[in-house]
Amino acid sequence: MIAATNSNEKTPESIEYAKRIAELNDRFRQTYWGGKVMTTCGVNELSEDIKARLFRAVSEFDRFNWRNDPHGEHDFGKVVIDGQKFFWKIDYYNNTMDAGSEDPANPDVTTRVLTIMLSHEY
Repeated sequence: MIAATNSNEKTPESIEYAKRIAELNDRFRQTYWGGKVMTTCGVNELSEDIKARLFRAVSEFDRFNWRNDPHGEHDFGKVVIDGQKFFWKIDYYNNTMDAGSEDPANPDVTTRVLTIMLSHEY
């Protein structure tokens, strides 16, 4: 994994690395293929109509900025359905799901997990 030399410095390599992760995250979030999707108890209790609209809103999310995406990985977002706020988050695990991925930019060694939750469940 490539990291910046200090937490505020971005190198060309770290920017490209984050772009690759963002591409993989976008593909997973837009297709729900290439990882696991989890929902919290609060989301599970919603009507089928609201859940369908929520999943569509998450897959279509494209409002990334420096506040909600400081690392440029497209791994977090907020959507609002009928005035109710929801968060979604993508985490990176190794393929046995017992530790974090050593290289989130490599889909061969990474299992992506998208969790969709009510904002107060975060």
